[in-house]
Amino acid sequence: MTDSDGYTPPKVWTWNTESGGRFASINRPIAGPTHDKDLPVGDNPLQLYSLATPNGVKVTVMLEELLALGKTEADYDAYFINILEGDQFSSGFVAANPNSKIPALVDHSTSPPTRVFESGAILFYLAEKFDAFLPSDPASRAECMSWLFWQMGSAPFLGGGFGHFYAYAPEKLEYPIDRFAMEVKRQLDVLDRNLSERRFLVGDDYTIADMATYPWYGGLVLANLYEAAEFLDVKSYENVVRWASEIGERPAVKRGRRVNKIWGPEDEQVHERHSAKDLD
Repeated sequence: MTDSDGYTPPKVWTWNTESGGRFASINRPIAGPTHDKDLPVGDNPLQLYSLATPNGVKVTVMLEELLALGKTEADYDAYFINILEGDQFSSGFVAANPNSKIPALVDHSTSPPTRVFESGAILFYLAEKFDAFLPSDPASRAECMSWLFWQMGSAPFLGGGFGHFYAYAPEKLEYPIDRFAMEVKRQLDVLDRNLSERRFLVGDDYTIADMATYPWYGGLVLANLYEAAEFLDVKSYENVVRWASEIGERPAVKRGRRVNKIWGPEDEQVHERHSAKDLD
């Protein structure tokens, strides 16, 4: 491919393992396990297999928020899955999540154990199971689910779209960066307009919609996700910044951000979590 010639797609696409980019070594066009390895199982009812990426943080924040409410049956073991080393392709992990993406949850309080994969599905499962952070009023519940599904549909444009081409692709290309930057800014505007009239996404109550959206868009406006805060002028979305700042100060959120974190300052890392004392 050259700038002058452009790129002509072949008649039939074939997998080029040398495509480059930071995560090229773990991307492949087939599913299923690459090796046999069982997942560990701890003593708590809930077993989480994850990593402290935005999708993983959604679930650890939810679990810590449930425990903060006194829902002791929400105690959990959290084992980190090293996606750069292919842990997500083990036979045990694929059994928990056939899509080989973190996070995956297995609920051992049921017989047989219940597997739940996809972060939004896990949040909804836990909210229903523990009757928390999900409105009971039909209109508010519909609004909550709408924002939850909005996040699930929108974040791939931020992560796999903008984040990949801006931060991880082997070369900077104007068209995809421009295209996805425009979409991310549109999404931030959607959030900002909604939050100009509401404390949280659904209203006055903090819900799973906020927990799902905060790690991605809160991370973008507060933590300089992809080191793109200046490029995207994120501070101009003042209502998003206000919302994210309030959520980020919640004690359960601070705890949840540390679980399965294997980078950054050592005092922020908790590779595995098996009890509350691991976060002391």
